[in-house]
Amino acid sequence: MNEISLKEYETVRGNGAGFYEQKRGLIEVSGAEAVMFLNGLITNDVKTLAESSSMLAAFPNAQGRLLAAVRVLKIEDKFIFETEAETYEKVLQNLSRFTLAGDFKVQDLTEEFSCVSIRSDSVQSSKFAVQGFGFPTSETEATTNVFDGENVFVIRAFRANGFDVFVPKISKESFTEELKNLSAVEIGEETREVLRVENGEPKYGADMSEATIVPELGIDNLISYNKGCYIGQEIIARIHFRGHVAKKLTGIVLEENVVLDGNEEIKSSDGKNAGRITSTVLSPKLGKQIALAYVRYDYLAEGTELKVNETIAKVKNLPFVENLI
Repeated sequence: MNEISLKEYETVRGNGAGFYEQKRGLIEVSGAEAVMFLNGLITNDVKTLAESSSMLAAFPNAQGRLLAAVRVLKIEDKFIFETEAETYEKVLQNLSRFTLAGDFKVQDLTEEFSCVSIRSDSVQSSKFAVQGFGFPTSETEATTNVFDGENVFVIRAFRANGFDVFVPKISKESFTEELKNLSAVEIGEETREVLRVENGEPKYGADMSEATIVPELGIDNLISYNKGCYIGQEIIARIHFRGHVAKKLTGIVLEENVVLDGNEEIKSSDGKNAGRITSTVLSPKLGKQIALAYVRYDYLAEGTELKVNETIAKVKNLPFVENLI
């Protein structure tokens, strides 16, 4: 890492806080039949989602493969879907096709809001008293606050210490200035990538795609196995009740800091194929080259010794860096 990004990294992992803007899709769903339609489309059960809370979910296709990973917020009896920019169009199309089938309304909020992500390993939520509003205190809480007279949505970051704040674009600059006044620093793309891999956050197009079967992500609370039918449910349920997936996204720690391109084959100690790497970075926190990787079931136990090219690598459960708040 260069000197500037190392400073940013040490701020987030040390005694400070960092922030950055990321492109996300934001889509609001409402209507008396919203729960019925949504539960036929996604892996989790929105019927169980409490007011001012959030849940993880996935949109699968008929073969149980991933179209998009999302977070769903319930705010004032409306469901707000947020997802990566790469999958936003697919989510919008999936939702919009049911607007003529019943009391099911879809509103695209993407161009109205910016996502400002705050990351900090040491600063608790009370530090960020931005114009008097608080931040979620639990992993599933979703809060609505007011900044500059505009509504702001806030959720806890996935597998990371921090928060994702959806602020109206007209107020984004004043919001980030407020963060700078609290001594938060803006962090660049290189630093963000290191933090992402350390936190075990899969990225669409790198660590997941339409070739990914949803349970292979290995994300807790992403799938409900108690609700009714939805697209792809039969295959996903069959994998679950069989007992395990054939492979799963997990962590790999390499014993030597070698240059990797992010698509290397992983082999067992006896030379058998054990999986493949999807993303890799050098972790300053661990002083090791680390990677996200799909590893075959027989080799998933933490500490299992594998090889990448001629380098010894060991399996590590995600996240690499402990979530502190």
